[in-house]
Amino acid sequence: MRVVIMGGTSGIGLATAETLTADGAEVIVTGRDVEKLAAVKDRVAGAEQVDGASESAVTEFFERIGSFDHLVLTFSPGALGLGPLAGVSLADIKGAFDGKLFPYLFALQKAQVTGSVTVVSAATARAAAPGTVTFAAVNGAIERIVPPLATELSPVRVNAVAPGAIDTPWWSFLPDDAKEAQFAAAAEGLPARRIGTPDDVADAIRYLIGSTYVTGTILPVDGGFTVS
Repeated sequence: MRVVIMGGTSGIGLATAETLTADGAEVIVTGRDVEKLAAVKDRVAGAEQVDGASESAVTEFFERIGSFDHLVLTFSPGALGLGPLAGVSLADIKGAFDGKLFPYLFALQKAQVTGSVTVVSAATARAAAPGTVTFAAVNGAIERIVPPLATELSPVRVNAVAPGAIDTPWWSFLPDDAKEAQFAAAAEGLPARRIGTPDDVADAIRYLIGSTYVTGTILPVDGGFTVS
């Protein structure tokens, strides 16, 4: 099984790469950061520097590697656009789309994938948390493309995972003590009573890759956030 994980050098992407590698898959990860790529190159079959926002770089990458079984897209522009809409700049809103939705769409145009595509969305697509309008817009768009892609790309399966609060480097904009306080408060309100880990999401992605009768679905991995 040959798997490409774009955005696979940290957080959810890296956890997924390690999970699938342990299962015996040939995993190729991409990323922009040279140091992160160097740190993971011995833990996967391949680690390549690819800027997901660069049409030429993405085109060259997919032409070079040819066909493969499964594609996982886990780009993130970080906390760009966080905050009440009135205080968010148009540049940040555009940047949030440029950093996630548009690279997903272009990768899907170019990838020669034969088995499945799994995209990483977020629980903010279906929540009503103040300060997350930009996130809701980007991730809501991602979730809406899943059903039509599942029919358009058939027999390739297309699914999404929608993580809630996951302890990843995404939260690096907060000081450690503020992050821990926020995590503790959030966990109290979750049915699962804890914050998620990258491995929680990796297990969900592994499930979707292996479930050959599941397509066009959004799988929440949020500890019950969107139902609580």
